[in-house]
Amino acid sequence: MSWFSIIVSGIVTYFSRMAMVALIDREMLGAKVKEVLNYVPAAVFPAIIFPGVFFNDFGSFVEYSNPKIYGAIVALIIGFYSKNIIATILSGLLSYWIIIFFINQ
Repeated sequence: MSWFSIIVSGIVTYFSRMAMVALIDREMLGAKVKEVLNYVPAAVFPAIIFPGVFFNDFGSFVEYSNPKIYGAIVALIIGFYSKNIIATILSGLLSYWIIIFFINQ
C-alpha cells in the first residue's frame, strides 16, 4: 500500500507542476509578472547555498576560518562583477578547492 501511495503522490505532484509549465502560454502572463519572475533565481540561489556554507553537519554555525566561507566570498565578488551564474559557481568551487587542497595542508 505504501508503494502505491508513493507512486500516486509522485504522479499527482508531477502533473500538477508540469501543468503550470505546459499549459500556460507565455503571452498570457503580463509584463509585470514576467519582470517579477526574473528575480526568482536570484532569490532561490542564496536560500539553497546559505545553509551549506554557514552550517555544519550538526546544524550549528561554522567557524570563520572554514574554507567554505572564503569560497563563498570569492564567489560573491566574482558574481557581483561578472553577473554570470556559471562564473560565480566555478570561481567559488575553484577557490574552495584551492584552499582545501593546497593551503590547508
